[in-house]
Amino acid sequence: MKKLIAAAVATSVSAIAMADISITGQLKTNYTHKDYQSTLVNDADTFTTEGDISIKGKSGDTNVVMNLGNIDTDSAGSRATLNFEDVYLTTKIGDVNVKMGNYDNGNNSLRASSRSPRFNASTSLGGFKLSYLNGNGDLDSSAKQNDEVGISTSLGGVNVGYTLKDGGETIKASTSVGGVNISYLGLPSDTADSDRSAIELSTEMNGVGIKVGSATAETGTTITGDSWMGDFESAGGQEFTTLAGQDVTALELSTSIAGNKVAFRNIAVDGYASAGKDWDMNKIIVTRPLASGATLEVTYKDINDDASATTDMEVLDIELAVKF
Repeated sequence: MKKLIAAAVATSVSAIAMADISITGQLKTNYTHKDYQSTLVNDADTFTTEGDISIKGKSGDTNVVMNLGNIDTDSAGSRATLNFEDVYLTTKIGDVNVKMGNYDNGNNSLRASSRSPRFNASTSLGGFKLSYLNGNGDLDSSAKQNDEVGISTSLGGVNVGYTLKDGGETIKASTSVGGVNISYLGLPSDTADSDRSAIELSTEMNGVGIKVGSATAETGTTITGDSWMGDFESAGGQEFTTLAGQDVTALELSTSIAGNKVAFRNIAVDGYASAGKDWDMNKIIVTRPLASGATLEVTYKDINDDASATTDMEVLDIELAVKF
């Protein structure tokens, strides 16, 4: 019987190894204190925990990814349902790379991400990358998307990309000049007064990282991006909800001090045509890897919102996070 069990275990281990399966994940827990400047709002203390698990399998040139998310709890003890979020595969058909399934298209400085079923095919031809995407979700504009065709290449040291899609376009360009990295993202829209664009510059001087960013929106559209320039998603948890036509500017200075990564950010949102609608935030982020394998991150925010006397606040957030 022992030999039979040992053989069964060995067979199972061999099957797992042959399948080339990996399981990774992360978990973070946060304590957040909000100190409101107005006496009309009570200060708040919350504890939250968030976890994600990623399962990856590989067979030849085919990869399968299944991400499980929403493993969340808050200080009230509520729990979110464990869901499969991203479920997709990547493979090759001849010289064509294929990615299909349900996956997130990622955040950028102009719009929040979205998750939906998508099919993407791409290949390289004569120094150009050609791509086709068909999806059922909100990709780069507020309109539903069906088809996208894109082309990208490098011209004289400048990486450029152009995508034509239902309802608009995406234009990307990036390069480096004299040690300064420059990137541009444009989202022209077929809808009147609905163009958005962003430009970012970054460099390093004497051990100090410097980033400068500016995102602009015409009067008929809204910046909903989630990046180092600020979290403006319409979903819960955002730092600020922007209005149509509001622009964003941001500055970040970062360095290392005694084993700690320290970053200072100033983020400002203009009021557009409405007086008293300006918003700005100073943020200090200190991150330190611990000997235990976890990472400690302490964030301090000082928020000033001209639109409301009850939303000015100071926020202290202490986070412990681990990846495995």
